[in-house]
Amino acid sequence: MGFAAILIALLLEQARPLAYDNPAHSALRAWARTVRRNLDAGHTSHGWIAWALAVGVPTLIAGGVYWVLWSFSSILAFVWLVGVLYVTLGFRQFSHHFSQIRQCLDGGDEAGAREKLATWLRVEVSSLPRAELLRQVIQHSVLSAHRHVFGVLVSFVVFWLLGLGPAGAIFYRMVEYLSRNWQARGDSSRSPALQNAAAKAWAWVDHVPSRSTALGFAVVGNFEEAVASWRSDAALYGPGGDGVVLAATSGALNVRLAPRPSGSDPADADGGGRPEPQLAHLGGVVGLVWRAVVLWMLLLALLSLARLPI
Repeated sequence: MGFAAILIALLLEQARPLAYDNPAHSALRAWARTVRRNLDAGHTSHGWIAWALAVGVPTLIAGGVYWVLWSFSSILAFVWLVGVLYVTLGFRQFSHHFSQIRQCLDGGDEAGAREKLATWLRVEVSSLPRAELLRQVIQHSVLSAHRHVFGVLVSFVVFWLLGLGPAGAIFYRMVEYLSRNWQARGDSSRSPALQNAAAKAWAWVDHVPSRSTALGFAVVGNFEEAVASWRSDAALYGPGGDGVVLAATSGALNVRLAPRPSGSDPADADGGGRPEPQLAHLGGVVGLVWRAVVLWMLLLALLSLARLPI
């Protein structure tokens, strides 16, 4: 049932992607905002209580509704399962940004690409060199694929095997959302305690999913280079799981995704001098991600054929 639900949800999401302001996502954002406003009192314990409620309530609802429906009808439970995955899993929640930027670059409209990247990241990018522009596009596309697809899949499968229905998909996406929203730069409405709770929780929750994504990229890309980059260069891309995913991607695609310090020797870091990002690498990213999706679906299909509960 789990494999079929994932497949149907991915197909539905490709055919009819959710808008940003869809009711489900709006409700979850409103819930997180309500919890923050009412429970963020600045103390460490309050930060963790707010985080636990913001994540725990939607997670329990997703799992509880599934089991209530299952007690009445397996068909209704399956529909709910597909619905939860449709809301939490899929490329089209971010891929339009990547597609628009790539179309602009293919047409020679670099100014348009910068404008669309700035809209996506909500930062100023007009002064970035072309290589850095491409680097930012690749980095954020890969991380978005991890957070919207592969990380959700890992969390869903783990919770599903524990008998918790679709709760894992909601759990992962809520933790990921709070890690971004509650650590918004320049926003003093979030206390340091709240920001610290969201950051630590995300680091713990994403530890296994990020490494699963990196391993998938290694298998479907250049395995030796991906693993070598993962082991030696992850710190170049930042702490936590993001560094692991980007380092593995760099090796799998044989492209430099870490900014090179000015005046440094090209062979001093990042896999011994990988080439700077080029327009062709955007196509490589698309291929890498889709091959990883096929790998995951084949693995889940094999588990299902082996009569494991997935």
